[in-house]
Amino acid sequence: MSSVSPFKAATTLTALHVTDDTASFAGAIDSTWTIGPKVHGGAMLAVCAAAARQQIVRTDPGQSDMQPLAVSVSYLAAPDPGEVALTTIVRKRGRQVCHVDVELTQAGRVAVRAVVTLGRLESDAPQHESPTSASSMAVEPPAETLAVAGDHPMASIVHVAKGCEMRIDESSASFLTGAQGEAEIRLWVRPFAGDEADIDTAVLFALMTGDISAPVTMNRGMFGWAPTVQLTTYLRRRPAPGWLRVAATSSVIGKAWFEEDHVVLDSTGAVVVQSRQLAMVPRSN
Repeated sequence: MSSVSPFKAATTLTALHVTDDTASFAGAIDSTWTIGPKVHGGAMLAVCAAAARQQIVRTDPGQSDMQPLAVSVSYLAAPDPGEVALTTIVRKRGRQVCHVDVELTQAGRVAVRAVVTLGRLESDAPQHESPTSASSMAVEPPAETLAVAGDHPMASIVHVAKGCEMRIDESSASFLTGAQGEAEIRLWVRPFAGDEADIDTAVLFALMTGDISAPVTMNRGMFGWAPTVQLTTYLRRRPAPGWLRVAATSSVIGKAWFEEDHVVLDSTGAVVVQSRQLAMVPRSN
């Protein structure tokens, strides 16, 4: 794996003004973190989470063990890669839970509004857990699994695959062969070595993978842009080093809207991320 840290670069922010209650930051999201020409929604969610955590930790270093447990994002516009600005407002600062509102703007236009809940991650084994389809995936992608790179049919659109290791479970991706199948896509994702080694970046990367799959509508023959309107992602625990297993599913695809859920397991089999988004069915259908 590469020793570079592209996701750390995307989520590293420069503090411009910080008080106990409000802060402003400057950042830059490279074209690596795009789907087609526009910035990837999961990357923007992670950048908002980074701003919220920086606001809390900068003003109270005693809360440096807090991480973004939940991030609920509404997408108002689709920004281009490049410079972004973020503002934060602390709504609650508690010993167990903090709440921070975040706005991400570009050229004065609000692109994302987020509510970030911060707290301390789980470390004990769950008292109850139901298996998911991700549980049946191999811990690492089989050797014959193709990387999303080079001539892979997704590589020219899913640019985020240039900033990490990504392998698609082709048995779940019917659209790659022009067939239709279940509304489920499975894949393996791993950050580059530098990003994986940095604990805070690894956490933000895991949050990003809650939006990493191609739209499952593609497996139903529905192609084109499927813009996410709202996304809520839960971080359950710190990811262990190694491959992340991702299963993306939908239970109801309507004429206008569909929901898509992600479940992300780490190399130990622990659930590290869960997410649900509301998105538009591609207009071509």
